[in-house]
Amino acid sequence: MPSDTRILIVDDHEDTLYALESALAPLGYQLGRATSGDEALKQVLRGQVGLLLLDVRMPGVSGLEVVRYMRRVEQTQHIPVILLTGFGADHELTTTAFALGVADLVLKPVDPWALRTKVRYLYDAHRRHLALEREVRRLRALTGEHTETAAHPRPGLPHPDARVPTQRPMGAHAGELEKDRT
Repeated sequence: MPSDTRILIVDDHEDTLYALESALAPLGYQLGRATSGDEALKQVLRGQVGLLLLDVRMPGVSGLEVVRYMRRVEQTQHIPVILLTGFGADHELTTTAFALGVADLVLKPVDPWALRTKVRYLYDAHRRHLALEREVRRLRALTGEHTETAAHPRPGLPHPDARVPTQRPMGAHAGELEKDRT
């Protein structure tokens, strides 16, 4: 994940943005803010977001619409999202949110300690996942280059199952098998 990647906090109320920034500041991560779904999507599509804290109900593009769009775009579909709502969780919202792959649904006002714990876990897990993907791509590139440049490629290792002895027929005992061998 690029070093300029940050946690994006999206809410249409300035006081909520301030409260969330204050709650997350002790983590030491870069924080960004947006006041609308449109603004959030622009920042997400620029590739600068590693975690999204997103208000559900905003004028214009709602939080759920932002998530729906993100899940259709390859570069943004795996960004973890925590949805925030001040209207209480209802069954329809919960079902829709988790069907879209939202990591969590948090009720406002938020508990700062619980929010920091969730954010730290999700953000760090996402960063580790991206680092592993980069390493896999790097190793695949090295492996591809090595096999293409080798004059005489080495034969592959035998399949491990080739060394496994065959199993006894059902119901056969050691004595019965000895008779078959003679």
